[in-house]
Amino acid sequence: MKKIILFSVLFITTLSSFAQTTIVQQPLQRKIEVSGFSEMEIVPDELYFSISLREYFNDEKNQKDKVIISTLEKQLIKAVAEAGLPKEALSISSVGGYQNYVDKKKKPASFLENKQYELKVDRADKLDGILSKVESRGIQYANIARVDHSKKEEFKKQVKINALKAAKDKAAYLLEAVDQKLGPVLEIREVEDNVNYPQPMYAKANMRMMAASESADSVQDSDLQYQKIKISYRMQAIFEIK
Repeated sequence: MKKIILFSVLFITTLSSFAQTTIVQQPLQRKIEVSGFSEMEIVPDELYFSISLREYFNDEKNQKDKVIISTLEKQLIKAVAEAGLPKEALSISSVGGYQNYVDKKKKPASFLENKQYELKVDRADKLDGILSKVESRGIQYANIARVDHSKKEEFKKQVKINALKAAKDKAAYLLEAVDQKLGPVLEIREVEDNVNYPQPMYAKANMRMMAASESADSVQDSDLQYQKIKISYRMQAIFEIK
């Protein structure tokens, strides 16, 4: 019995000594954590216009000589083709109609159809040239629905790279201020991203395009103004201190 107890004590003592000799304390890793920010503004090269055409009567008082929607649509399609745009640039977004009232006290005399289209162009000044070839009384409105850029993903990639480089530069000059050197990167995190699509600012372009008194020859270049697309990213990085 004494031999068994003695063996157990020796075995426990041996394990304890072995554990003490194998535990090695790791040195504290010195590191610096910083963030970098980058921003880029780009001029949109994809402008999406919402255009609405509606039927009307040349003789509005007597409800005669109606200009139907298919006539207006053919004019628009032809104008888009003459502007050098592909067929895919123009698409129908919705179809509707409205009651045409001759007198507010009377019942509606007729039902007139309207159609909404989406037109994609690369420059705003192309719109006036296209709509000038469509009967102005048939144009209900023409507004910019949205803007974009064909190389947006490439720009986003570059902004991220610039933000990461900004983080590295910041870490380097901060360490230099305390006589330390920058080591390899340990961790990279994307902490913030923002792509801002601004609303366009309208001047008098729409009113001019829809004015029935204007002829096609009198239409001038569009004075539609729009802001740039703003892309920004913030990157977080951890570097080792040598």
